[in-house]
Amino acid sequence: MLRLWKWYQNCLSHHPVKTQVISSGFLWGLGDIGAQFITHSSAKKRLQISDEDEDFKINWKRVGITSAFGFGFVGPVGHFWYEGLDRFIRLKLQLQPKSARFIATKVALDSLTFGPLDLVVFFTYMGLATGNSVDQVKEGLKRDFLPALVLEGGIWPIFQVVNFRYVPVRYQLLYVNVFCLLDSAFLSWVEQQKDAPWKQWFTSFDAFKERGGQRRL
Repeated sequence: MLRLWKWYQNCLSHHPVKTQVISSGFLWGLGDIGAQFITHSSAKKRLQISDEDEDFKINWKRVGITSAFGFGFVGPVGHFWYEGLDRFIRLKLQLQPKSARFIATKVALDSLTFGPLDLVVFFTYMGLATGNSVDQVKEGLKRDFLPALVLEGGIWPIFQVVNFRYVPVRYQLLYVNVFCLLDSAFLSWVEQQKDAPWKQWFTSFDAFKERGGQRRL
């Protein structure tokens, strides 16, 4: 394990962007396999399917599509985002590194900008890559974005507080990528749930607000 860590450090020193891209793609693909397994297991329990009726089979096409998102977006964009975010707060806002204001500002900017952007790009890309039309992608985004944002919003900032406080900047994307193994599984699972009943609660909440606004008018 120590040799593997030293090898990663060496790769990161000599090829930082390439290393982040490859590790992101690998972890997002692995996360999608986890999401497929969770979806399969929950479907078996819900429909009472026996192991003999349907064994778990990996959809490698979907794994490749999800992995490509890690390669093409999370790796390169995440690399420059965390480097740029740190420089912006230190040099432009002139906040003391590792101070409470420094960490809170980082978490806030990350949660309000990169987090929502990541969700929009992920669900849009997955919809188009799996052959959906633009209208279907819009409907899927409307269905999936808010549930994912709310559920992630309650957990992800906690991880980022630890990240921005204790992890050196050059390793912050690695830290994020490790948790992206879980995050990619979660987002893939959310996308695969389609019109699950728990998602409809968010849709009904939006509809309720719209009706309330119309009554006030």
